[in-house]
Amino acid sequence: MPQKVVVIYSGGMDSFTVLHNAIRAGHQVYALSFNYGQRHVKELICAQNVCQELGIHHKIVDISAINQLIGGSSLTDDIEVPEGHYAADNMKSTVVPNRNMILLSLAVGYAVSLDAQAVYYGAHSGDHFIYPDCRPEFVQKMHDVCQIANYEPVDIISPYLHQTKIEILKDGLQMGLDYSKTWTCYNGREKACGKCGSCQERLEAFALNQVTDPLPYE
Repeated sequence: MPQKVVVIYSGGMDSFTVLHNAIRAGHQVYALSFNYGQRHVKELICAQNVCQELGIHHKIVDISAINQLIGGSSLTDDIEVPEGHYAADNMKSTVVPNRNMILLSLAVGYAVSLDAQAVYYGAHSGDHFIYPDCRPEFVQKMHDVCQIANYEPVDIISPYLHQTKIEILKDGLQMGLDYSKTWTCYNGREKACGKCGSCQERLEAFALNQVTDPLPYE
């Protein structure tokens, strides 16, 4: 039976694939994007454009006021974005404190208000080293608590939790997805920088899938 689900959709390539995963599963999808004070809104523009094209109900919610409480990340503060491979220690500066717990909590509240059965988000195994809130134990415990946090249980689903970005891209390519409709770079310039950890991980995924990334790079 089709379910009503909320998909946390940043506009990046992972959440873009998760969005289509939920659509292909036959669910009635409600996409939810957050402006949490990140360095730029290019991903949010991508998300808006994709949802308009697909005719999917989409909300962009401004929660940037939380940066009064959870600063210290190069994604939200005036701190230089680190360059280099994603596994490097300097990528820890891109961690936004407690971000996914906050976003999931808001998405679950939205799901309850919609009588939706689940919230999807794009955690994957490539994030496990750097981001504690993308690890399997975090996802499982969030799922457990969201079974009892409201009168209505809500499932937390990360369809690519145990897969790499390479495997996520492979699945998306098999679905025929157009990744020119996504943005990954931590910098919000006209072209992707190709140097930040996010760009490097994306470029590696395309190279290992033997496909050219459709985004323009500096």
